[in-house]
Amino acid sequence: MNIQSFLRHHGLEENPFNAEEARLDPVLERLESGGHNLEHPEFQKILGRLDQPSTAVVFGEKGSGKTAIRLDIERRIAAHNQTSPDKKVLVVAYDDLNPVLDRLQRALRVDGPKVLDAIRLEDHQDAILALATTKLLNALTGGAGPDAGDPSVPLPPDTLKSLKKLPVEQRRDLATLATLYDQPASADPVTRLARLRKRLRLGVNLHPNFWLWVAVLGGIAALVLGGWWWLQSEDPPAWLLPAGVLALAALLLGLGVWTWERVRIWSLARSILKEMPATQRTHEQLKHMLADTPSRTFADQPLPRTAGPDAGPRDDRYQLTRRLVSLLRGLGYAGILVLVDRIDEPTLVSGDEDRMKKIVWPMFDNKFLKQDHFGLKLLLPVELSYLLKRESSQFFQEARLDKQNMVERLSWSGSTLYDLCSARLRAVRSSTASASASAPAAGEGEGGGEREGTQAPEGAAAGPTGGEISLTDLFTDDVDRVQLIDALDQMQQPRDAFKFMYQVVQEHCRLMPEESAEWQIARLTLDSVRRDQSQRVQELHRGRQPA
Repeated sequence: MNIQSFLRHHGLEENPFNAEEARLDPVLERLESGGHNLEHPEFQKILGRLDQPSTAVVFGEKGSGKTAIRLDIERRIAAHNQTSPDKKVLVVAYDDLNPVLDRLQRALRVDGPKVLDAIRLEDHQDAILALATTKLLNALTGGAGPDAGDPSVPLPPDTLKSLKKLPVEQRRDLATLATLYDQPASADPVTRLARLRKRLRLGVNLHPNFWLWVAVLGGIAALVLGGWWWLQSEDPPAWLLPAGVLALAALLLGLGVWTWERVRIWSLARSILKEMPATQRTHEQLKHMLADTPSRTFADQPLPRTAGPDAGPRDDRYQLTRRLVSLLRGLGYAGILVLVDRIDEPTLVSGDEDRMKKIVWPMFDNKFLKQDHFGLKLLLPVELSYLLKRESSQFFQEARLDKQNMVERLSWSGSTLYDLCSARLRAVRSSTASASASAPAAGEGEGGGEREGTQAPEGAAAGPTGGEISLTDLFTDDVDRVQLIDALDQMQQPRDAFKFMYQVVQEHCRLMPEESAEWQIARLTLDSVRRDQSQRVQELHRGRQPA
C-alpha cells in the first residue's frame, strides 16, 4: 500500500511523524500558529515570569524537545511583547557557537579543539552582548537586507528621533555599546556608528587628523616665512620672526598631538581587541570608531581591556550589561532573555561531552546567572548532567544551581506523548476529510470494550481545519489508548515517539497490498515495531548506536 493513500484515507494532508528537527518541522509551526498549548509538564518552571526574566538550567536527551521548548519560549515572548508594550523582553538566541569559536581560533591562533580550553566567561558575555546590541541597533536604525529593522524587537516608530532626548549618560552608553559590539550582517559598522552619533548629538569631535593639518599648515607657513626671511635678510619686517616662531610651534604642537593621539588610539584599540577575541571587530574598524567619537563619550565607561597580572576580578562586562538593560528599560523592556541551545552541534564539539563541558562550565557562575533583569535558559544535553554530579562542593557553591530552576532530566510520559502525537494528527487533518475516514466511535470496540482516545484531550486546539482525530483512529479495534500509551512510554521522548509512529505506518503499508487495503493498523504490526524501536532506544541510551 502506498503511504500517501493511507494518509489520504484518514484525511491527512502530510505525514505528521516525518520531521526529526524542531527548527525544520512544519507540523510544529502549524501547532504553534493554531495556538496549541500542549507543553511539557516542566515548561512553566522553565519559562518563569516573562516580565521578570529568570534563569533555568535544563538537561535533556537528544530529541527530548529542547529546541521545541526554545521555539515555544520565543513564540510566547513575541505574544507577550504585543500585549505588554511596557514590559517587553528582548530575546537573544545564543544557539550557534561556530562563529564564536572560529573568531577565537583566529584571535588566539589556536587550531582545533584546543581553543575550547581557552574559553572564558568573558567570551560568552561578549558574544551575548554583541547579539543583543546588534538586534537593538537593527531595530533602531533600520536599514536594508539582513540589517533591516528586527520584528522581534518592537519599538515605537519615533524611537530613533527621540534618542536625543535620552539623558547624556545613556546616549554615551549606547555609543559605547555600538562601538564595542555592533556587528551588522551587511552594513559597515563604522558608517552605522557615525549615523547613530548624529542622532545622539554627542558633540563635535576634534579628530586626530585635525592636528595633522595644523602641523602641515604650520610647516608650510614656517617654510614660507623662512624663505621670506632669507630674501629680506638685510631688512626683515619686525613681525616676521615671531610669526615664524609661531608657525614652527604650530608644526611641532600639531605633530606632537597627532602622534600622541594616534599612538593612544592604536594602543587602546589593540588592548580592547586583545581582551575581546570573541567579537568580529577588526583593529582598523575600532581605530576609526575611537578616533571619530568624542573622547569624553568614553569617560567613565567600563571599556574591556587587557589588565596586568595583579589585576583583580573583572567587572566591566557586568557593568556593560547593566547599562544595556538600563537603556532597554527606558524603551519599555523588562529585561533580556538569552536562550542557549545546540551546545553539542558546533564543528569543534561534535557531541563530545568533555568538549561541551569546556564551553558550558564557565557560564555556571551565580553572579552571571543571577543578574538583575537578565535571564538565561540553558538547554543542555543530558550528558552534562552526569559530569555535573562529579563536581566538587566548591563548584556547586559558586554556581548555586539549586537557585537556577534546574531540571535534571527532560522526561516525557506515555500519556503526554500520546496527546502530542494526536495533536500532530489534528494539525495535518484535511478540511475535506470524509466522515467515512473516521475511526469507530467510543464504545464500538471488540467485545463491547470501550474504545478510548477518540476524544481530543482537554485544552488541545484543533489544527487549522478543526478536524477531529486521535491516534487510536489509525488502529484496529483491538488496540486501545492504554496500549498505545504503554508503547509510547517506552520511547521516552518526542523524537523517538515520532520515529516509532513513522515506522508503524511504514510497516503497515509495506505489508498491505493496494488491492486489499486495510486502513486500520493491526495490533501485530504495532507490537512488532514496538519491540524493534524499544530495543533501539535502549541501545541508544547505552551508547551503542547513534540517534
